[in-house]
Amino acid sequence: MVASREQSTPPLFDVAVQAILNMSWRPELKVEEIPAPAKIAPFAVAISAEVELNDEELGSGRLVLLHDPAGSASWDGDFRCVTYARADVDPEMVTDPLLTEVGWSWLIDALERNQAEYSSPSGTVTAVSSRSFGGIADDPPRAEVELRASWTPMVATAADVVRNLQAWSELLCLTAGLPPLPDGVVPIAPRRSGTWLR
Repeated sequence: MVASREQSTPPLFDVAVQAILNMSWRPELKVEEIPAPAKIAPFAVAISAEVELNDEELGSGRLVLLHDPAGSASWDGDFRCVTYARADVDPEMVTDPLLTEVGWSWLIDALERNQAEYSSPSGTVTAVSSRSFGGIADDPPRAEVELRASWTPMVATAADVVRNLQAWSELLCLTAGLPPLPDGVVPIAPRRSGTWLR
């Protein structure tokens, strides 16, 4: 967690950090805290995740929660979520002209399905493929989809933060090819690795 030395941590940001610390993640997600950017906002916390199934990494991502108690005109609020998600896909998928639109819909649908109130979403979806030549010509073709996005969550309680975290975890899983959890099914316990700063 990053905070300015001149400012005490706002209670609402403390609530948000505690919501992250206490989050129950899907078992396919391996989540840990990472250093947050220090110059974008007065307060920030960041996490990264790997999506794994049967010991195979399917995708990865990170989420930064920024907070400026004074608000930010460019955010249209005082919190901002910034995310990056990527996953390998079938090489034939990257030729589909709708893939980037579908990738963006994963974010919007995840926010709405989890009833996360938000505004001002923006971002990009990139689909790329690569093929090896010469001495590495035998390597299989690779393709991946990458989403970089941000949105302004409406945060008044810990539950608001949790809804955005649930949406983010769903986004990561969708990007990696895993379906959303059925309605009424929730993870049993938090899965934490790495060091969490308090």
